[in-house]
This record gives sequence, structure tokens and C-alpha cells, in this order.
Amino acid sequence: MPVTGWTGRFLGRGNGGFGGSFDYAGMAKALFYGYATASTDTGHTGTVTDASWALGHPQKVADFGYRAVHEMTLSGKAVVLDYYGLAPHYSYFDSCSNGGREALIEAQRFPLDYDGILAGDPANNWSHLMSKGVVDAQALLLNSSSYISPNKTPAIASAVLATCNAGVTTQYLNDPSQCKFNPSTMLCRGAETDQCLTQSEITTLSKIYASAYDATNLLVFPGLLPGGEDGQNGWSSWITGSAPGKSGMFSYIQGYFKNMVYQNPNWDFRTFTLDQGLKDAIARTGSNLDANSPNLSVFASRGHKLILYQGWDDPAISPQSTINYYNSVVTFLGTASAAATSRLYMVPGLQHCWGGPGPTNFGQAGPGPNTVAFDSHHSIYKALEAWVEQRVTPQQIITTGTVNDTVLGTIQITRPLCAYPLIAKYKGTGDSTSAANWACVAK
Repeated sequence: MPVTGWTGRFLGRGNGGFGGSFDYAGMAKALFYGYATASTDTGHTGTVTDASWALGHPQKVADFGYRAVHEMTLSGKAVVLDYYGLAPHYSYFDSCSNGGREALIEAQRFPLDYDGILAGDPANNWSHLMSKGVVDAQALLLNSSSYISPNKTPAIASAVLATCNAGVTTQYLNDPSQCKFNPSTMLCRGAETDQCLTQSEITTLSKIYASAYDATNLLVFPGLLPGGEDGQNGWSSWITGSAPGKSGMFSYIQGYFKNMVYQNPNWDFRTFTLDQGLKDAIARTGSNLDANSPNLSVFASRGHKLILYQGWDDPAISPQSTINYYNSVVTFLGTASAAATSRLYMVPGLQHCWGGPGPTNFGQAGPGPNTVAFDSHHSIYKALEAWVEQRVTPQQIITTGTVNDTVLGTIQITRPLCAYPLIAKYKGTGDSTSAANWACVAK
């Protein structure tokens, strides 16, 4: 809590992965800008990929799943009231990934906790996400010939761009959902190199892009979209790993199913079947971890606001999952009510929460001048504040970044982020690197 200069605002910070630590950096930044702020380790200590703490401790799973952030919020506000003699005027929550799941848990289960919530790349459909992760791991790892080396991801990314970005010089897709990339076009015609794929690798790649369905043909979880394969925060981190079994997603599915679902450190992913595995995951952890409810009625009735954002190039969580959740809210509340309380911004070129080939700086990290201008037009966090405190409905938000252009080289660009389902489209004249020459239009 600021000793002086408190703005009257309270900011809750969330956790990535399996939690296990406090977001001191995020709290320090919030504190510097006059916020009272709080974080939680979600009831245990460990790295973001470590879930061993959950083995034999169902109450810790509940803490991680939904209790810790709510209790942090209640305790934090109580301390603020005791210290200042005033309750916070406005309360906000901001986080990404598992933190985005925590954000939606708050909106759905504890709708009185926060006036405004910013949820990035949410892992809200947790049991389904992890089940699809096992399906992808089996495609990659059950046969040595099916594994795709990280040395091949740059070639895959180039092939995607050649197919779906013809005539565009920036190295990312504006809307990957419209990309109809066929992995078979990369089949090796002679000796295998890092520039082509074997038939087994093509089969694997097709499975990763494909959605997973159960035996009754109901969607379990959507597949990854083309475009996020290359880069520091791309497939080499999340999907292929540096070597077989070394990916981020493999660590998460192992930790989740061994320690939370089956309570068996010897569980073998090779034995997993989708229908039974998903059934077990939902039965044993769904009530603690999943944040799928579209019922934001109480949240909306209080005038509270939710902004979601999702990277189009996310290699960890399919962008379509966040779109599906947002659409479910619109269906449940109705178009007008949903628009009054929620927004979704899809971010071209953004991988998982950070990084990627596009302009990915739009104020998603919370308070502070981490954008070209710290205002509601350039910072999604400030747009949330303006919506809550001034009732200024957010429209387009300008994202900035340094990107690679095949003609101009490394350049600085700005681009509008549009409230879904609108997309940004170049007006046809003027400098295409400037947001001023783009408009938000219907697809």
C-alpha cells in the first residue's frame, strides 16, 4: 500500500502456470503508480510447471483453483480499509494465462470482488485444454518418426505465411482463422531436410492444428491456428520443446494428470484415451479449476466490466477457445447486455501473453507507461479503468511494436486492435505502418 498518494484503487495480481509464487514485480509497478495491490502464491510454493504439491492434497487444488485469489481479495481489501480508514473506490484484477482463468473464476463465482477485470489468453477451459494437450503429446511422442523437431518450425511458419499472407510484407497473419494451410504441401520430395516434412510429421502437424472431438462428435477443445509456430515464445517452447518430452505443454499435462486427476506419480500419458480421460478430469477437478460458465448476470447487474484479450498466434491455448467462451457469454446474456459488460480483443502476432512477430505492446501488463502513450487509446488496462470509472465504452485500442518487414526491414508500427468480431483492415492509402490508415470493420 502506498504510504502517500494512494489513488483509491486496489489491484489484484494473478498467477501463471501452477502458481506457487507472488507477483512481486507486478505489485511493485502497481505500488509505484499509487495502487494498493495484492498477490497470492495460491497456497503453495513451487515453479510454474510444478504440480507435485497437489499429490494427496485436494484442499490445495481447491486453493489453487478458486479459493486463493478470492481470499486474497477479501483480505487485501480488509487491510486497505484498516490502514486508510476507507475501502477501495475501485477494484481491478489483471492477469494472463492461468491468471486469465483466475480472472474468469472471479467474474463467474465472485462477481462482487472486482469492478473491472482484464483477462488475457485465459486457460479457463482447463480440463479440456489439458486433455487436448495429451492428444497432441501422443501425436508427437508415441512414435519417434512423428516428432517434429524445433529445427523445422521456422520452415513451417514460412510455409504458412506463403500460403496465407500473399502480398503482405509483415511476418504475421491478421486473422489466422481464415488461413487454410495444408501441411501436405511441405512433404519432402527427396532427402529429408529441415525445410520439409515427412509423411509422419505431416500427420502430426495436421493433428495439432485439428480440433479434438469426443466419441459423440462434441468439441473437446479447438486446435491451434497456423501462424504461431516460430519465435522465442512459439512452438519450440510450448509444443515441440527443445527435445521430445521437453515442451511447456508436456510439463503441464504431466503435472495435472499425475498429481491432480489420477493422484498417481506413475501415470503414463500413453494410456490416455480422450473420452475417459476428459470424463475423469472434469469429475475430479472441474469444480475447482474450470471457469466455463457464461453466466455473468450478477457481474453485469453490478455494472462491472470484463475485457478479454487473446493472441492470434498463441501456441499454448487455441485462440478459438477464447472466442468460443466470449460467444457463449453473448448468447447467454444477449448481445446488448454482453456488450454493456464485456469486450474481446484479438491481437494479431501475439503469442502466449507476450512476444510474437506482431506489434504486441498494448498496455496489457497493467498500470504504468509501457506503451507509447499511457491512455485509454493505447493501453487496454487504462481502457478498462475508463470504462469502469468514467463509463467510456472502449472502442479500438492502438498496439505498437517493432516488427520484421520483408521489404522495409525492422520497423516500428502501430495497429488498431478491434472489439471482436470486428477486425482491422487497411484503408488502401497512406502509410500502412500507421494505425491511422486502418479501420475496424466487419469481416
